[in-house]
Amino acid sequence: MVPASTQRLEPPRAADLFTPKLITVLREGYSLSDLRADVIAGLTVAIVALPLSMAIAIASGVTPERGLYTAAVGGFLISALGGSRFQIGGPAAAFTVLVAGCVARNGVDGLFLATLMAGAFLLLIGVLRLGSYVKFIPYPVTVGFISGIAVILFIGQIGDLLGLHMASNPADIVPKLEAIGAALPTLNSAAVGVSIGTVLVIVGLRRYAPQFPGILIAVVLGALVVALLKLPVETIGTRFGGIPNSLPAPHLPAISVEKVMAVLPDAVSFALLGAIESLLSAMVADGMTGRRHRSNMELVAQGIANMASALFGGICATGTVARTATNVRSGARSPLAGMFHAVFVVLFMVVAAPLASFIPLAGLAGVLAVVAWNMIEKPAFAALVRTSWGDAMVLLITFGLTVVLGLTPAIIVGFALGALLFLHRMAQSAGVEVHVPPIAEDEPDEPGRPRYDPAASTDPDVAVYRITGAFFFGAAASVGAVLDRIADRHKALVLDFSAVPFIDSTAANTIEGIARKARRSGVRLLISGAGATTAATLAAHGVRAPEVQYVASIDAGLSAAHAAIAAA
Repeated sequence: MVPASTQRLEPPRAADLFTPKLITVLREGYSLSDLRADVIAGLTVAIVALPLSMAIAIASGVTPERGLYTAAVGGFLISALGGSRFQIGGPAAAFTVLVAGCVARNGVDGLFLATLMAGAFLLLIGVLRLGSYVKFIPYPVTVGFISGIAVILFIGQIGDLLGLHMASNPADIVPKLEAIGAALPTLNSAAVGVSIGTVLVIVGLRRYAPQFPGILIAVVLGALVVALLKLPVETIGTRFGGIPNSLPAPHLPAISVEKVMAVLPDAVSFALLGAIESLLSAMVADGMTGRRHRSNMELVAQGIANMASALFGGICATGTVARTATNVRSGARSPLAGMFHAVFVVLFMVVAAPLASFIPLAGLAGVLAVVAWNMIEKPAFAALVRTSWGDAMVLLITFGLTVVLGLTPAIIVGFALGALLFLHRMAQSAGVEVHVPPIAEDEPDEPGRPRYDPAASTDPDVAVYRITGAFFFGAAASVGAVLDRIADRHKALVLDFSAVPFIDSTAANTIEGIARKARRSGVRLLISGAGATTAATLAAHGVRAPEVQYVASIDAGLSAAHAAIAAA
């Protein structure tokens, strides 16, 4: 048997990375009790998804059935092909801002093309095994853009919350606020009452009876109140004429070079947000269940699901945190729960499509107002602002850019600032310090501690310096400056690399300069404690024998240095 210290971890096979969790579950064994639990969980999630999918579609600037198509087609494929046992896919509130902007610029057919292209991008990201890199987006950036999207989502609901008759509904935030202000004289008190009632019912049930589907109950109650009291409130029927009771036949959107180039920025934004949102949702499910998802397979499934959603007239599909958490809490056992959720959405369309016409838009706006409030990670936002000026700067800039300019520039700028902040902190953590043997009498009970050696601590011939932290281009200049000042003051110099986890080419080139100067000055240079990777990087940049001697430890370096001085 190979000792644990010498065992090598084999890289995962493609079959391990790209096997849907559904196949894994079926291989493990699937019982009748598992089926029963998945059916119940799927039904529970479908009840939550039904009004939410329509509300998200309306907020995205399309008709409500587009959200149902997305939940049915995209949700089924995400569960069937995905890398998570519990992921629930469908339309997500975070996409409403992007989708509405795409529709305003390119029309609904342009939206379908952008969604199709985003699916292809997601598929490619998964196949190229880039899923793990999505997790490198800094936490302040994630909190900032999600909170910014939540603010935009809420602003987008103000018109329906107040029952305003708006002459236009621009996608950009400043013109939208101007349009809302111009329409304020048309405020509808009945719509305000319905929206407030919807919010109170959802919040009240969530607090006092969380086992009930608060969103569905609130929407149904709102529809009953509007119908029975004949309130002058706009409904799905009055604005959209109702919803169909079946899925449409698949068809390709119109494709041309000009159209592709026009929607390319939207497609990139859809793919980027879809990857982030779906993997965040999968990680939430992992945290709740103790399981691990396959990120690359998840992205492959997201890509296929988005392409299929576009073919069936749906909008962007992604993993959804709230519905996935509901799925887990409802006792789901496998991806079949998500597939059942999609089937139940279709059944609801077949059976209850005529009833959807009575749903008030103010009620759906109230649902999304609650969703927007919950999207803002308030404790995380406050903690980041309080704890670090750097993280607060990245957070607030990302948040502001998301609200004013949109998601893509916000993520690019936020990621760049986060990377610069990381490099600054890493550079500060790296340093160089003189090594002096410890005094054993200070800690008489510490076993194995060497006794104080006055000759070594005051050695005029040999200097020992220890480099600590990641030694990279951000720290190379400061460390090099320190070493440069002491390289020619002794007959030998020992540089200890035992506390250096990483070295890049810039830092290696800095050490090569120190070695060159030491050679010209007749100073013997020894490097101790360098790992195999560090030693290889240094050697590749000319820091090699016989000019430089590599030793295992500082003590070995001191012995070798004194031996070389004595022989000289």
